[in-house]
Amino acid sequence: MTSTATPQIIANRRIAITAGYYAAFIVLGLASASLGPTLTGLAENTQTQLSQISYLFLARSVGYLLGSLLGGRLYDRISGHWVMAIGLIGIAISLSLTPLIPLLWLLIGVMVLLGISEGSLDVGANTLLVWLHRDQVNPFMNALHFFFGLGAFISPIIVAQAMLISGDIAWAYWMLAITALAPAAWLWLQPSPLPISDKKSGLRPIVNAALLGLIMVLFFLYVGAEVGYAGWVYTYSTTMKLGDPARAAYLTSSFWGALTLGRLLSIPIAARFRPRTILLVDLVGCLLSTALILIWQSSQLALWAGTIGLGLFMASFFPTLMNFAGRRMTITGAVTSLLFVGASTGGMFFLGSSDSSLSHSDPRSS
Repeated sequence: MTSTATPQIIANRRIAITAGYYAAFIVLGLASASLGPTLTGLAENTQTQLSQISYLFLARSVGYLLGSLLGGRLYDRISGHWVMAIGLIGIAISLSLTPLIPLLWLLIGVMVLLGISEGSLDVGANTLLVWLHRDQVNPFMNALHFFFGLGAFISPIIVAQAMLISGDIAWAYWMLAITALAPAAWLWLQPSPLPISDKKSGLRPIVNAALLGLIMVLFFLYVGAEVGYAGWVYTYSTTMKLGDPARAAYLTSSFWGALTLGRLLSIPIAARFRPRTILLVDLVGCLLSTALILIWQSSQLALWAGTIGLGLFMASFFPTLMNFAGRRMTITGAVTSLLFVGASTGGMFFLGSSDSSLSHSDPRSS
């Protein structure tokens, strides 16, 4: 985006680049929601117990943490679109290999690679979108996370249909892998937005360490709850005999579908209400939805209603928190990577806790 370009050319480039970010986040959603419904199939492929295959979640979270830290440094130094394209290619390779690997330790290595690719891509899209749209980023940020939810909503449906048609999970993973190639090529060819200059942007250049730490904690709690619930609700439903495998896959999809709908609704809501108001409503809604599931543990209706409620109220939390942070500090690759460190550690902690509690509730584990 050179200074000699006309306003129309600049606007067209922004549209093209933004579309590339949205496509990349659809791929990120597809990949993120693929593991939960396929855990049983991966356990069969590697001839391991469900409690052992759950280490894939931990490996993926470790990779995500590494990808967030490494990606944040790279986006401040080299072309961000090249980094995003490489991350998309890494997702494609990881997904292609996942159903073919018969050894758990080797599959754990692939999950680390997948997490690295996802972490760098996640940091990149959130950072570069701010650099691209500057102080007009709020609706674009909510839309970005809507497209993540869209991909996550579609993913379990693809898995369920592939299992019904072919009887295994391989074709589902290969279909998901193919979707990463087009946005990778598109972003590689687009010019990257320049980092925000504190002197030109007028944003506060000093980062409040206490505020940054608080937002990291909130990301820790939110992402841990989101990926923990989405990753284990399929297994929880089948273990507690609240649905067969196909219905459990659709239950996972309903969570992501509600999340997607909530993020679509959050775009106009974000323009009318303060971030702190939205965050408060989200927290109260999540608590009520969780209480519904815990009080009526043997009810399929309560599980479905609570799952949909959690998806709706979790929907706007992440983008609203990003917008909140962007209003109070200068967003660089390094700052975004620190925020996503909180997110990735939350995923590791809560998935590990879910693994422990679920193994104790499964009668086959005793």
